[in-house]
Amino acid sequence: MSSDFDHGGRVFAIARQLGVAPEDILDFSASINPLGLAPGVRTALTAALDRLGHYPDNGCSELREALAGHHGCDPANVCVGNGSTELIYLLPRLAVARQALLVAPTFSEYEKALRREGWGCDYHLLQSSEGFPLSLPELRRDLVKGYGLMFLCNPGNPTGRLYGREEVGRLLDLCGEAGTLLVVDEAFMDFSEEDSVKHAVIASGRGVVLRSMTKFFAFPGLRLGYALAAPPVASELCRHRQPWSVNSLAQAAGVAALSDTGYAVHTRLYIESERAFLTDRLGALPGMKVYPAAANYLLVEMTDGLTASVLQERLLTERLLIRNCAVFLGLGNRFFRVAVRTREENERLLAALASAIV
Repeated sequence: MSSDFDHGGRVFAIARQLGVAPEDILDFSASINPLGLAPGVRTALTAALDRLGHYPDNGCSELREALAGHHGCDPANVCVGNGSTELIYLLPRLAVARQALLVAPTFSEYEKALRREGWGCDYHLLQSSEGFPLSLPELRRDLVKGYGLMFLCNPGNPTGRLYGREEVGRLLDLCGEAGTLLVVDEAFMDFSEEDSVKHAVIASGRGVVLRSMTKFFAFPGLRLGYALAAPPVASELCRHRQPWSVNSLAQAAGVAALSDTGYAVHTRLYIESERAFLTDRLGALPGMKVYPAAANYLLVEMTDGLTASVLQERLLTERLLIRNCAVFLGLGNRFFRVAVRTREENERLLAALASAIV
């Protein structure tokens, strides 16, 4: 498989390579809510079409109000972006010290964004053999070296490991002592909202919480994310955004999605049930070690010598796409990640895996 497909969610490029329609591929590489759009989002998108003759609201005022109400904070704590990735690429402009510490394995865009701005990157590598736990004493020793930014993905991407509020709160204190701005990427925290450190980060003034609306609410094609932080930090981040980066359809979808509490409750219950089913069934396959997860994806380690790249190629013959995790620092070609999808789709994956590992 070409390195062009190291990212998940490359279904259009994969389809062109295979000479098939994107709809013919069942994509387990991108972790998107399998229930699809909430009904209210479709209605809102249709209604917002008439707004396309005007420039978008550059301040995203209505959406910021809705997000503030959703999270129990003030609109001044919210900065909306064209996906959380836009905000990741702006974060290096918030700090003077041009060296960052990244907790790995982790999302590749952090390093890409930092390198683009001329930053250096160091990694704090978590151990798969221990289930990817944080070691606060070791992190304290690392932070003494002096970093402008530190990135922690929670739940971990691609590990799925969830770090509790108290543990991340202690890390926030360590970063404060070291003069380091802590960035907690909670792109998948909607599946475990009670564990978010958003309020502690806002109160501290020493960090940023990144959130994505595209995974939980199933509209990655619209590109919508946001940051939560103390007003001076959020304001500075917004100041660096390009004008009109968040389009009118995305803003309308965001407001509608937040208002549909029934959809959110149903999603959490559905993913919890299907994640447990998939964890159990994957773990029953020979040579498969499944790591506990709190999001809508599972990290799997193959222990019998089969590589993720070979497995990925075999599954593509069945028009199934998984995430090869060989590119993640600290993992390697024994690891792959799969999204939690519908029962029918999950069973199709399990059947294909059972055939592919023989």
